[in-house]
Amino acid sequence: MNLAQLVQDYVALKQSMGSRFRTEATILKAFCKAVGDVAITDVAPQQVERYLAGSGPVTRYWHRKYEALSGFYRFALGRGYVALSPLPKTVPKRPSPFRPYIFPEAELRRLFEAASEYEAPRAALQGTTLRPLLLLLYGAGLRIGEALALTLGDVDLSASLLTIHESKFYKTRLVPIGPRLTATLRAYADERRRQGHSNHLAGPFLVTRTGTAVTRGMAEQAFVRLRTIAGIAREDGARYQPRLHDLRHTMAVHRLVAWYREGADVQRLLPQLATYLGHVDVAATQRYLTMTPELLREASRRFERYAQPEVGHE
Repeated sequence: MNLAQLVQDYVALKQSMGSRFRTEATILKAFCKAVGDVAITDVAPQQVERYLAGSGPVTRYWHRKYEALSGFYRFALGRGYVALSPLPKTVPKRPSPFRPYIFPEAELRRLFEAASEYEAPRAALQGTTLRPLLLLLYGAGLRIGEALALTLGDVDLSASLLTIHESKFYKTRLVPIGPRLTATLRAYADERRRQGHSNHLAGPFLVTRTGTAVTRGMAEQAFVRLRTIAGIAREDGARYQPRLHDLRHTMAVHRLVAWYREGADVQRLLPQLATYLGHVDVAATQRYLTMTPELLREASRRFERYAQPEVGHE
């Protein structure tokens, strides 16, 4: 059986069962390209090891590739296409978990101010679009792909409501937004109209200077420049500098800190935050809630207030 054909059959099976399976499909197609047009029985362990190793040090992506190949070879073994798996028996230790960057409020202010003044004459993405994008990620907690996929019809400014279609888990959700974000998006919509961009409801809400949809690559390149202008960088020794997606993490952490300060029932409110962020369960939201010094302080204060009456009885 040809390797590429079997990979195609496997991906089709997984997606027919309701799994999006995009990352795994990309990994497996890259594997086919690396190995060449061969029968699955001709794939040698050395070829698999070279593909897994890639170039540079072992990262968490090594394990993503290994997991995708493991699933594929379980499928191949179960159907009798191969007698043995060529995957390595020894798996390297996973690198330390990735820690998102939580922007302090002072850095957020600098970032948004820099976006207001952002000018890149040769770039397709303008500051007038970049600032609303950043505010959608932080103010509404959207994923970058969700923000870029918004159409004019998805942004109901009269109702302060965003419609997110079939996001990460094939779910469509409504995202209410506050008055300040609504005012920002309304100002952007007016500017967009003044520049003569299309008002077709199916057209992209966030557009380049020529009226085309903003791509993720454009947004990420602009953010790197913006981060430099605002003087924002990690100093904790982490491999990665602050990312666009970290604005969503920051929103979740700041919301939790605010609830602690308000004396709210955080455990009761967490499912609401999970729904707002488009998570399938609270566990996914809890992974966003990186322990920052500020969050630890507020949690400690809450515990002290809770424990004080018990201590007083001793």
